[in-house]
Amino acid sequence: MIEKPIASIIHHFSSIEDPRVDRQKKHQLQDIFFIALCAVICGADNWVAIEEFGKAKIEWFTKLLGLQHGIPAHDTFGDVFAAIDNEQFGECFSNWVSDLASLTEGEVIAVDGKCLRRSIDKASRKAAIHMVSAWAQHNSLVLGQVKVDNKSNEITAILKLLSRLNIAGSVITVAWVARKE
Repeated sequence: MIEKPIASIIHHFSSIEDPRVDRQKKHQLQDIFFIALCAVICGADNWVAIEEFGKAKIEWFTKLLGLQHGIPAHDTFGDVFAAIDNEQFGECFSNWVSDLASLTEGEVIAVDGKCLRRSIDKASRKAAIHMVSAWAQHNSLVLGQVKVDNKSNEITAILKLLSRLNIAGSVITVAWVARKE
């Protein structure tokens, strides 16, 4: 029963190139992704919480993944996720979630943009991060999300997001609020 999610994660995330130097690879990339995804699904919201979740479930993870070096340290999770291609990870994640969701004909997909709290960095003059996400109402599931490019707008991000998703036959709604620049 449990092998389907593992195979699904390994299948969907296997195209991500491992950016680490070979001699520093103590943990397999797919194991890091699997542990992190399980932890986040269960409520972990930072690298330390992901490591703690992994340690709390070490027997289960070791049985499933055959971990030789235990649970990766929180720094390892952070370093790996900082080094991988975020666009590629987002595409793999969207594909994985789309396969998990069973969209029905006429399913309502709500597309909405949000500004991430505390994402503005005045010291380095970085603007706030704006994201666009697609929410499958029947499944109560975010199918995917895309960051809005700084020199672009939500419309281009919406098109990019929708092109990643398998949503044929769905009803797409977009909430639009003009914001002052």
